[in-house]
Amino acid sequence: MPLQTTPWDVQEFLQTPEDCALYLQAAIDEAGDDSEFIAKTLGDVARSRGMASVARASGLSREGLYKALGEGGNPTFATVLRVIRALGMQLKIEAAIEGT
Repeated sequence: MPLQTTPWDVQEFLQTPEDCALYLQAAIDEAGDDSEFIAKTLGDVARSRGMASVARASGLSREGLYKALGEGGNPTFATVLRVIRALGMQLKIEAAIEGT
């Protein structure tokens, strides 16, 4: 009997602000220098909260957000900050532990 699979949709798991924050933090922790991966992850979170409402709250266009936060997107840091704030999150920096 062949293995049956179903498509995995991250949107099903990003139900609360805490889920979204943990998902984004995990992506940042794992991405290394892959900024496109972080942008796509931020796009996943924005879609889970409703891209139109994130666009309104950030003052950016919905189409622009899809382009910036989608595959191959390269958002400016200003866009990233506006989306993070629109999602009700904040960016925090901490010292890296030496040797990690």
